[in-house]
Amino acid sequence: MIKSLILGIVQGLCEFLPVSSSGHLALFQYYFGFDTENLVAFDLLLHLATVMALIIYFRNDIISVIKEWFVGWFGKHSNGWTYGWAILIATFFTGGIGLSLRDVVDKMSSSPVLVSLGLIFTAIILACVPILSHNRQNSSLLKAAIFVGIAQGIAVLPGVSRSGMTIAASLLMGMGVHEAFKFSFMISIPAILGANLLEGIKMLKSGESVFLPEGYMIAFLAAFILGITSLGIMRKLVASEKWVYFGIYCFIVGLATVLVNII
Repeated sequence: MIKSLILGIVQGLCEFLPVSSSGHLALFQYYFGFDTENLVAFDLLLHLATVMALIIYFRNDIISVIKEWFVGWFGKHSNGWTYGWAILIATFFTGGIGLSLRDVVDKMSSSPVLVSLGLIFTAIILACVPILSHNRQNSSLLKAAIFVGIAQGIAVLPGVSRSGMTIAASLLMGMGVHEAFKFSFMISIPAILGANLLEGIKMLKSGESVFLPEGYMIAFLAAFILGITSLGIMRKLVASEKWVYFGIYCFIVGLATVLVNII
């Protein structure tokens, strides 16, 4: 039960902070000795918890965008109309890249060294964020959606931070820090739900029995509560632009993992 709780805590804290929850989960599962093939249902459950945290946190924005996007079909175009299309465009590019990288993701997830290289790559991206935020291209939202969607697709690789990649890409395309935060997490909702749906279908088609470790509900609650907490922390982080500390953390964890597995 303790191991399950730890994985729930890791998911809740790392899903939204720029440190890659997938990378941390892969490393924890590897060093805890979990059979990763039997943890698909548990991983889906933990991701469901953090998606619920996202939906609750952005509930007003989600309702507003959905309402304005549907109204836009009847001729009244507002900010929600453009924003809705931007989310769909970003999701399209994320899905295309994510699907093409599925085999790579499976291989990386079982290799601590490859996961650690993903963390080091994240550290480099985070180190570049201050530079990106001062060299913006001032692109339109729809054009930015393509670039940010591609960045989110690349972030399916374990160790590569989704929030770090998408917020960095948003800043580079001209968004302000608060808008980058909002757009980054708004586009993550359909992407995460879609990925989990595909994994769930794949699991059901395999015919294997669903395995949930002891204490899975406590892990679910931990991921949900800490997910909302980490979103609040991330909002303050984006506003203060103190990325370097998380970059240093990712670099240390990544380098230490490489050394442990090489020596």
